[in-house]
Amino acid sequence: MESQQSHNKLHVVFLPYPAIGHMNPMIDTARLFAKHGVNVTIILTHANASRFQKSIDSDVSLGYSIKTQLLQFPSAQVGLPEGIENMNDATSREMLSKVTRGVWMLKDSFEVLFKDLQPDCIVTDMMYPWTVESAAKLNIPRIHFCSSSYFSDCGIYFVRKYKPHYNLVSDTQKFTIPCLPHTVEMTRLQLCDWERETNVMTAIFEPNYVSAERSYGSLYNSFHELESDYENLSKTTIGIKSWSVGPVSAWANKDDKRKANRGHTEKSIGKQTELLNWLNLKQNESVLYVSFGSQTRFPHAQLVEIAHGLENSGHNFIWVIKKDDKVEDGEGFLQEFEERMKESNKGYIIWDWAPQLLILDHPATRGIVTHCGWNSILESLNSGLPMITWPVSSEQFYNEKLLVDVLKIGVPAGAKVNKFWMNITVDEMVRREEITKAVEILMGSGQESKEMRMRAKKLGDAAKRTIEEGGDSYNNLIQLIDELKSLKKSKTLDEKAD
Repeated sequence: MESQQSHNKLHVVFLPYPAIGHMNPMIDTARLFAKHGVNVTIILTHANASRFQKSIDSDVSLGYSIKTQLLQFPSAQVGLPEGIENMNDATSREMLSKVTRGVWMLKDSFEVLFKDLQPDCIVTDMMYPWTVESAAKLNIPRIHFCSSSYFSDCGIYFVRKYKPHYNLVSDTQKFTIPCLPHTVEMTRLQLCDWERETNVMTAIFEPNYVSAERSYGSLYNSFHELESDYENLSKTTIGIKSWSVGPVSAWANKDDKRKANRGHTEKSIGKQTELLNWLNLKQNESVLYVSFGSQTRFPHAQLVEIAHGLENSGHNFIWVIKKDDKVEDGEGFLQEFEERMKESNKGYIIWDWAPQLLILDHPATRGIVTHCGWNSILESLNSGLPMITWPVSSEQFYNEKLLVDVLKIGVPAGAKVNKFWMNITVDEMVRREEITKAVEILMGSGQESKEMRMRAKKLGDAAKRTIEEGGDSYNNLIQLIDELKSLKKSKTLDEKAD
């Protein structure tokens, strides 16, 4: 009887792309499906699975039907050390290329698993465009998982379609993105290099967008109140069926007592206590949190500018710096800066891992400096925080426009060039004066700051409401699951009729 019930249960397979910004929201979404009665299988390599196994084991202990299906990453074949299986583990362009090649080598193994697992639906990252064909062979829906915003997808779509950045006088001349509900201006330098002009990367990304249009629909880690105009634009003008089910991190982890410690190691527990003691002594809304995500790496000269900019602002701050930067700090500047901040008690340096959700939710935190990665934006919004925007690459410059020009909850730091972090040069740095000015605006007592905080708090309240029973994101998830169940039922009836 139990076997029959399991057979009749909706089975959805999730295939995340091995980059933290892509994996985190998809794993959380998979967990949400399981929490709402779906039989879930997540396909991962061993090292990537280890990042999430505790959360998945916790879900299993609560009776949810969720498991990982593990594949061996071809480390030896691509010349990588064991355990390097994620884009975020790469410290050079060569390593990044090897991880990418390893992922592509798994394509046949992925397809064999799809066939063996016989799921009712596959949810795959945009970076796996070939899964459209895999789903077609199995006669099941393929859902395209979007790891960024409706706004950025709409912006990219209309830039690709109308090419408003062509035939400009210079790379710094502004152009208006056509067909958007708001006036949004950008420069060629703020576009990805493959958007500025056709190059080898264009051929890699183009199939991703085509596969979205050929999919059953798209899942977005967003919510209606945040991007309603662009959600509607995507569905009507672009014509892609979609469901907003975000913010998935807040939803999937809201009953999990460990959410503040997501990704921690045992060694970090003592440091976390020290950090909390420091935060608890600060006045409410007096601390700026500075984090550039899991992948961004700046040249040492830019770190020096950030340090001086923060110090010169006179405001309290927490700054997350990569541990590799500590190792490579030849002149000892960062260590000296950390000691100086300890003496003044104005700044707190975190090396590598930070309990981000805990920091964002703390009453002492007033805002965040962000690279405009979509996950960080949603986590900040869920805590009702305005942002200093410092995009680096990919679609982050579009996200900055959403925060600054549309939602009006962001202050630009002054980043002007869209460049992969390994290629950032001294000439493209944001200077300390610009950093100090942005911090003073966000952390100051002026009218602009007050209005930004008010708007951010309103969106934070909406983010909490949307994932509660009866909220838009909650209803969208239930609707999608019911729709997939109906498709499964129809397919079963058709097969019986044949």
